[in-house]
Amino acid sequence: MKQISKMMGWCLENLVRDTIKNMQPYASARDEFKEFANPLIYLDANENPFQNGINRYPDPKQMELKRVLALQKKVTTKNILIGNGSDEVLDLLLRVFCEPNTDNVITLPPTYGMYEVLANINSIENRQVLLQFDFQPNVTSILNSVNEKTKIIFLCSPNNPTGNLFKKESVQKILENFLGLVVIDEAYIDFSEGESWLNDLNDFPNLVITQTLSKAYASAGIRVGICYASEEIISVLHKIKPPYNSNLLSQKRAIKVLKDEEAIKSQVAIIKHERTTLTEALLPIKFVSKIYKSDANFMLIKVDDATKRYKQLLEKGFVVRNRSTQPLCKNTLRITLGTPEENKKLIEVLQQIK
Repeated sequence: MKQISKMMGWCLENLVRDTIKNMQPYASARDEFKEFANPLIYLDANENPFQNGINRYPDPKQMELKRVLALQKKVTTKNILIGNGSDEVLDLLLRVFCEPNTDNVITLPPTYGMYEVLANINSIENRQVLLQFDFQPNVTSILNSVNEKTKIIFLCSPNNPTGNLFKKESVQKILENFLGLVVIDEAYIDFSEGESWLNDLNDFPNLVITQTLSKAYASAGIRVGICYASEEIISVLHKIKPPYNSNLLSQKRAIKVLKDEEAIKSQVAIIKHERTTLTEALLPIKFVSKIYKSDANFMLIKVDDATKRYKQLLEKGFVVRNRSTQPLCKNTLRITLGTPEENKKLIEVLQQIK
């Protein structure tokens, strides 16, 4: 395709660590046979044989869950990897593609803090390129920071904690001019008016997308993250994925939640409406100096004294996040949208405190 033709230097084999290329993945007991039509007696995995619903190991390939996702997202099951939350997916990417104490990745602060934490855990240099004052990527600076050891660029869009979606032309320029992986974290994409990069998955061989059931799907407690990428990238990631990283209860609950599409659409619509309502209510609040546009289920606001306002809200029973320690975020609070009733109470408190 047109985009791929611009990337003649792209080669997945050049990105994968030699250790990973040469390793043999662990084969669990359930990987060693294919399902048969007749009932089977399982004597292969040293499980307790007495049935209670959870005595057997879960499907290591999570195929039923993948089939539901593939149908909804219009991809194939071979384009999907399931993680124990998105954080496991991010960790797997670093361990497959980044040589410790040698390679580097690029992140764009202010952004999700786990990129840096996971890079540090894996002894990977994290090259930080600050967002611009409008919280958009500085594409020129990003590409100028790339060297032969740069393996991954992490883009969080919609971004956390700023809430904004990155411009499509900026992301596309990075994809077209970087021969490593571009990982787009779309944890909040369901709350955005913009489109997911899943629609472009087949156009860019270096595109990796992560999503989650923790936000729009109201399932943070089951820890299900999803990675979408080419079949080749997913295949390499599966080499080091723990065999039973997603438990049986989480898989079943995830399938149930995903199939209840109308309930999710309704909740997302309410949250987006509440985002508008809270924005309008914040406008006349004197200590609020700026309300940043959000494509997420939270809002970033600039106030006169973030520490003071954080403490005042806490005293009134509201826990928000003070993001003042983050670059470009001095005196900012990040407020997650609650239920209509919770947001109404928050507005009343904000109008009262001096």
